[in-house]
Amino acid sequence: MAWTKYQLLLAGMMLITGSINTLSAKWADNFSAPGCKGSADHSFSHPFLQAVGMFLGELSCLVLFHVLLCHDRRSPEPKMNTGQTFNPLYFFPPAMCDMTATSIMYVALNMTSASSFQMLRGAVIVFTGLLSVAFLGRKLMVSQWIGIFITITGLLVVGLADFVSGEKDEKHKLSEVITGDLLIIMAQIIAAVQMVLEEKFVYKHDVHPLRAVGTEGFFGFVILSLLLIPMYYIPAGHFGNNPRQVLEDSLDAFCQIGNQPMIVLALLGNIISIAFFNFAGISVTKEMSATTRMVLDSLRTVVIWAVSLAVGWERFNGLQVLGFIVLLVGAALYNGLHKPVMEKIPCCARFLGQSSEGEGLLSENTASVNEDS
Repeated sequence: MAWTKYQLLLAGMMLITGSINTLSAKWADNFSAPGCKGSADHSFSHPFLQAVGMFLGELSCLVLFHVLLCHDRRSPEPKMNTGQTFNPLYFFPPAMCDMTATSIMYVALNMTSASSFQMLRGAVIVFTGLLSVAFLGRKLMVSQWIGIFITITGLLVVGLADFVSGEKDEKHKLSEVITGDLLIIMAQIIAAVQMVLEEKFVYKHDVHPLRAVGTEGFFGFVILSLLLIPMYYIPAGHFGNNPRQVLEDSLDAFCQIGNQPMIVLALLGNIISIAFFNFAGISVTKEMSATTRMVLDSLRTVVIWAVSLAVGWERFNGLQVLGFIVLLVGAALYNGLHKPVMEKIPCCARFLGQSSEGEGLLSENTASVNEDS
């Protein structure tokens, strides 16, 4: 069935804004500028402040929800399903997971390439699948287990590619690249916990997706903004890549922005793109399917990779190509993209696992309220 113009617009919006989200964050990391009190030029390394900006983008989804709600109520026949009344505190635990995972990932993005950053986020499939079995009583299909093992193989290949390229990388030390990759994997464990919490406590309340994203964004924005205050005084040694070597020097960030206004463009790109990406992702799932959303998310990795190569942020590595293909196959199996083909083969019915109990997280029926932390 051919896509409508609206569906094409949504798909294009999700692909473009999703790519801009990661690229703009990496672009900000590549800037160097003087800081406060005439300090020498140094890289713009402020991952926690960038995470605050990301949550500000999510928070804007709550504003959009109320704008759409007001518009709908003024129409002769309101059609918008706002969902049932819920306690916003249900979103606090997953929001804290989102805040932690996002902060860790922005730290990792300073240490590794944008393409590896995007590819390694595929590890969330592994941990979500395992946690859904352990804590939600899911029974994964055979194809999903195979998808998990293939994904693990793909992660190892991408990690090997980073190890090989890290020895030749002039921008990042090998130790930084390895640390960054491990931090991304760690963040995916936390992101998987977030998805399990959302499945257990949030989805049953039938909350409008934009409202869900915005509520989590509100908690993440407020809490992390407050945490920037103690972070300004917490020593972090060489881990704090700023003149004062603290966990996060927000004042230094604003001084750098004042000395290099282009950083504002990168930060605004991150904030605006995350808002549009969440809206487009939710709409794609609603108008088309979660499988379409997964395919578009995979294409986003290709765009990020291509742009990174074009602007010289990284060098081509054949192992990355292999790792990406393996990760793509693993994600396709886990999300059931093989079903349309295999359903035509009678002997494959048992392999597909027709029981509804086999449906796990990240399948057609469920997805995180925030797909891009």
